[in-house]
Amino acid sequence: MPSLDAKVSGTPALDALFDLELKLLLEGVYLRYQHDFRGYAVASMRRRVRQAMDHFGCETVSQLQDKVLHQPAVFARMLRYFTVQVSEMFRDPEYFRAVREHVAPVLRTYPSVKIWVAGCSSGEEVWSLAILLDEEDLLSRTLIYATDINTEALRTAESGIYPVDRIAQFSRNYRESGGTRSLSDYYTSNLHDARFDRRLREHVVFADHSLATDSVFSEVHFISCRNVLIYFNRGLQDRAAQLFHEALVRRGFLGLGSRESLRFTSQSSLFAEVAPQQRIYQRL
Repeated sequence: MPSLDAKVSGTPALDALFDLELKLLLEGVYLRYQHDFRGYAVASMRRRVRQAMDHFGCETVSQLQDKVLHQPAVFARMLRYFTVQVSEMFRDPEYFRAVREHVAPVLRTYPSVKIWVAGCSSGEEVWSLAILLDEEDLLSRTLIYATDINTEALRTAESGIYPVDRIAQFSRNYRESGGTRSLSDYYTSNLHDARFDRRLREHVVFADHSLATDSVFSEVHFISCRNVLIYFNRGLQDRAAQLFHEALVRRGFLGLGSRESLRFTSQSSLFAEVAPQQRIYQRL
């Protein structure tokens, strides 16, 4: 039996037809569900849609579109393919160490602090930042907005429950990030799951928000949006950077992923690099 890639690619004509159907799918999703993926990087979207076709047993993108547009439950499951849900606690430990060294001291100068984790996925970064803020004596006066377009991922994030077999990696990252205690101080576990302290959850608001279609909802002191912009095309990257600039207070901080940069966005001149290697910027 031919592979899925052979069904949908291999000749210029088939590739062009696939891309045409892909555009129609994304346009239909926008009109039907008001989720806008039209500005996402094409190469990445091709891969994810092919994976979804395989999962839902579709020979063509048009067959997938029929299922997605007529069955909202299929669209809800499709979101896991439209969005990338790959994360871990204290991922890229040097980033969190830089937050401790460069961002936390400035945040202490404010009587109250607001932080926005944009594209929070299943919540690992949110809980990581809450722990970091607790150790920096900032959590008690901080409100964290954690947003994503995937409501299923938001439910996982809000629960603060993760498979126990992931905890060893979380703990290594935590130590390398400059953690001052033991990560085990922040969770209880059984044979299957680890549940993080609900005291941390009291300072987090989880909400549905799209960088592609929604506007700024609050004035914040620090935005962490990591490994999201790499899936956007240039126009959508510009839109997101503009949202970040509008949301940040004067001299507020922005953190991006290790493979992301503001350098080629229309907002690049409005930010200064604070920790270039860790992709931490400050609004001018």
